[in-house]
Amino acid sequence: MKRLYLAWAVVGFVLPYLYFCSFLLAHGLDVGLLVEQLFANDTSSFFAVDLIISALVFLVFLVRESRRLGIKNWWIFVVATLAIGPSFSWPLFLYVREAWVADKV
Repeated sequence: MKRLYLAWAVVGFVLPYLYFCSFLLAHGLDVGLLVEQLFANDTSSFFAVDLIISALVFLVFLVRESRRLGIKNWWIFVVATLAIGPSFSWPLFLYVREAWVADKV
């Protein structure tokens, strides 16, 4: 499972950033336009709200699970979630968690 989590983290980094880089090349770092397009219609709003809720749930789980297992530097996953997204930080955390648990057994 560990390698699968790492593979998903790579995919979760590359694919979203392909679209983000495309936006940056076309519009620069126009945060207003980014948010406007993010909530441009009901379909994109559905995905945006779903992503935001998923990220918040992950962050709560991350802090709680990190404390429970004694995983240090958990804040790196918070930064990864905010800078890249949960499609990267969630599987990366699961990868680190698997390694952490394996070392403790």
